[in-house]
Amino acid sequence: MRLTVPLLSLCQALLVSGNILLIAVSPLIGAQLAPAPAWSTAPVATQWLGLMCATLPASLIMARLGRRRGFVLGNLLGLAGAALAVAALHGQQFPLFLVATWLIGIGIGFGQLYRFAAVEAAPAGGRDRAIGMVMGGGVLAAFFGPWLARHSHALADTPYLGSFIGLGVLYLCALALLAFIRLPEPSRDAAVGECRPLAEIVTQPVFVLAVVSAMVGYGVMNLAMTATPLAMAEAGHTFDHVATTIQWHVVAMFLPSFVTGRLTARFGATRMIGAGCLLLIASTLVAQVEAGLAGFHSGLILLGLGWNFTFLPATGLLTEAHRPIEKARTQATNEFLVFSTVAISALLAGPAADALGWPRLNALLIPLCTVPLALLGARHLGFRGRPQTGD
Repeated sequence: MRLTVPLLSLCQALLVSGNILLIAVSPLIGAQLAPAPAWSTAPVATQWLGLMCATLPASLIMARLGRRRGFVLGNLLGLAGAALAVAALHGQQFPLFLVATWLIGIGIGFGQLYRFAAVEAAPAGGRDRAIGMVMGGGVLAAFFGPWLARHSHALADTPYLGSFIGLGVLYLCALALLAFIRLPEPSRDAAVGECRPLAEIVTQPVFVLAVVSAMVGYGVMNLAMTATPLAMAEAGHTFDHVATTIQWHVVAMFLPSFVTGRLTARFGATRMIGAGCLLLIASTLVAQVEAGLAGFHSGLILLGLGWNFTFLPATGLLTEAHRPIEKARTQATNEFLVFSTVAISALLAGPAADALGWPRLNALLIPLCTVPLALLGARHLGFRGRPQTGD
């Protein structure tokens, strides 16, 4: 079991590398294959739709079959989607490409649960450090993903076909790693005790804080990140400037993960979430005063740090909201709410950036960043005790 969390971290790195590759090529493929310019971002939308479709069944499937089998299934679906994308590009078939990105999105939805598997595999007291180590795999992806995107898109005669061959290789590597990972099987103890109604679980203050913090952290980050290339192009910056800015943003998202767990264990999840919200607000304020390259760099770095300090502690906090028998339903509800928010933010980013402009868009994000702070300030919220028993 000592190697389980590091191997999960490598799986996470492969997953995020594939995501970065998709961010780089999917809109360009859409512009090439779509019947009209308005449909150029449809492959991105169908990918997020697939992820949303996976959030509920992925947790329930893993509760029945186990984490490892669930991750294998997710990677096989992603591999099938990559193969279908190759066929779609070869035949220049836009509808088939949309189906392919939908399947890939489903596979990504399974992979989003690597962090929960780390919690279950971690020794007692090592929950937050395990989450941090797994999410830290994104640091490798911040460098490997752009490298793969640059060197794979022209490997074949058909533009971008090589990108999806590379994506398929990532899924095959993840399957190879999973062969060596030993994760706990579904425990009979998890079926012991009374399962509370879902309405009672989701109205707990600890659940509300965990989910709202993750929704705000991920939603604000994704909306601003997705709008950044448009804003930088509008400000006259080159594509190389955009790529560098996004790369260091991703580094800021994942590099702190190696210490976020220790910080959370020392200061508590609620204080870390509060610090994350303040970092998100700082990012929006930078956009009000500096539109140059330094402003985009510093703003996106603060944005990545804010995501890390809200999303990772919120993941750990969620484990305090459920009993073992309620784990699958609780995690599935969390994933659905969080990644539905992310999908909506991705769809809104382009129109919002075009209609509002970069400074005003960021200004409108400030009230959202204060919502978790308001929850933290409510004196009646309590976070003591972990309902891990069946009584």
